[in-house]
Amino acid sequence: MTSAARVRRPSTWLLGLAPLALVAALVVAFLAFDPPGLDRHGVPIENIAVERTVLRPGEIRLQLRNDGPDPVRIAQVIVNDAYIPTADISSPEVGRLGSSTIRIPYAWVEAQSYDISLLTSTGGTIAVPIAAATETPSGDAGFFGLMALLGLYVGVIPVTLGLLWLPWLRRVGPTAIRFLLALTVGLLLFLAVDATFEGLSIAGGGPQAFGGPALVILGAIAAFLVLSAADAWISARRGGTAGGRLALLIALGIGLHNLGEGLAIGSAYAIGELALGAFLVVGFALHNTTEGLAVVAPLANERPGWRRLALLGALAGAPAVLGAWVGGVAYSAPAAAFMLGLGVGAILQVALQILPAVRDGESGKALTPLTAGGLATGLAIMYATSLMV
Repeated sequence: MTSAARVRRPSTWLLGLAPLALVAALVVAFLAFDPPGLDRHGVPIENIAVERTVLRPGEIRLQLRNDGPDPVRIAQVIVNDAYIPTADISSPEVGRLGSSTIRIPYAWVEAQSYDISLLTSTGGTIAVPIAAATETPSGDAGFFGLMALLGLYVGVIPVTLGLLWLPWLRRVGPTAIRFLLALTVGLLLFLAVDATFEGLSIAGGGPQAFGGPALVILGAIAAFLVLSAADAWISARRGGTAGGRLALLIALGIGLHNLGEGLAIGSAYAIGELALGAFLVVGFALHNTTEGLAVVAPLANERPGWRRLALLGALAGAPAVLGAWVGGVAYSAPAAAFMLGLGVGAILQVALQILPAVRDGESGKALTPLTAGGLATGLAIMYATSLMV
């Protein structure tokens, strides 16, 4: 054996890590010389976002997040021009991306409005308005039961009722099936657009340090890639039928959307902004029943058992219950935006999966007068029912 052959070649992993190690060494060397420009000068930028406001009898609790580049020190708390000297601040100085909880002893009155001002050590003021004070529900068994019931009404029950269209779908012809599949795409596209705007609105009103509206886009990309990988894995196993796989993906995509919807419902209830009236329940029922039609449309030529249909209905509707629980007790604007983005990406991926099934057998075109009518009808149905929510 020659001496050249005895020389061991470096590991593949070492070759891959070598550029990163060199970059890290350059950064360390740069910082070691204390270069100018790294220290901030002038007036600090103070930006505090209120992640959550919790009201208990005799107490107002604020959960803060530093949304700016500089540390912020909370020096005083004022409620309706009254200085609160006994406010308990868990961390007076909040660093970048740091959080702090302020407990304010205050005998607030139901349905009254309050203006809270947080004074920083530099004299800056951070306004925290409370439009209408109402006690925040506690995470007890009664609250979780109510959220579960609400999730069932707006998620599981409407979607399950929509599955009852399956016997009717079996009796219509291929042309009607293509129309209904196009209608399904219209339903899904409306959900995607609606969730996108809702996610962007939530992200814009919450802390921006974690990405803000970009979280919606990142969530959409993540869900799209995960669902694409899941579809490829299911197809590689060659288990079940193409219609069954598509129905499963549709149920999963709608479930991710309903997770974000439940999150919004739970958080709105927690701050007293959700009108739990019969009209609202009826609106959600009509709006989400069409989601059940989207799930069973690919199964028109199959005969799935009731257990399989129940599983699809639970997969599409049950996440609304989980979302309502999380939104009621641990709401976070960045998390909500990301979850709504997950729903958007999943729905778009599923819509692309359905498109081949709506192609005309003779022309091979996906967009024909028939499918265009189905798309428009789906969008119109979702728009009309959304007005009732």
